[in-house]
Amino acid sequence: MKIGKQFNQLSKGEYLFYIDNYSNYSDFNTLGLYRSICENEGLELNERIEVRDYANSIFEKTFNFFQLKDPKTYFDLITLGLDLTIADERQIWSEIRFNQKKILADKKIKHRNFGTYSKHDCGYDHCPYNGLMIKQGSSLSEASMHFKTDNNKVSAQKKSLRNKKQRKNKHQILKDEFEK
Repeated sequence: MKIGKQFNQLSKGEYLFYIDNYSNYSDFNTLGLYRSICENEGLELNERIEVRDYANSIFEKTFNFFQLKDPKTYFDLITLGLDLTIADERQIWSEIRFNQKKILADKKIKHRNFGTYSKHDCGYDHCPYNGLMIKQGSSLSEASMHFKTDNNKVSAQKKSLRNKKQRKNKHQILKDEFEK
């Protein structure tokens, strides 16, 4: 069966019904469900929070993985109805980064091309590359996932080349020192 209706047009009762019977629908999409909770103009704030909490009780693992897959949607959902200061927002984003690192380590995932990080999105509407799947580290990637503990590959390569050059020129350096 198919739902046949966009999630952001559902009422609270319809949300709860479709969440309960999600396995019966071939077009059920959990990311679409969660995004629609933020976008649905027909629901009041307290209804959105109830739907979010109910969906989290069923799709908890999926919701937690959104920290990695779509952190903006995750942030919007967990801050639904909260008045946040700038410091609070920064704290939540630092927790999301920590959890991203933890999820990658727990699942032993070596690459970081997930969800919003795997598509080009420069912010310009007329850009021909918008929505294009990109390779991690390519020149088209703006929003690559990185952490403070990551090694800088470019500086490591430069250091390697410098050391190699010094090893090759070691005898020349010694010769110059003895001639002085």
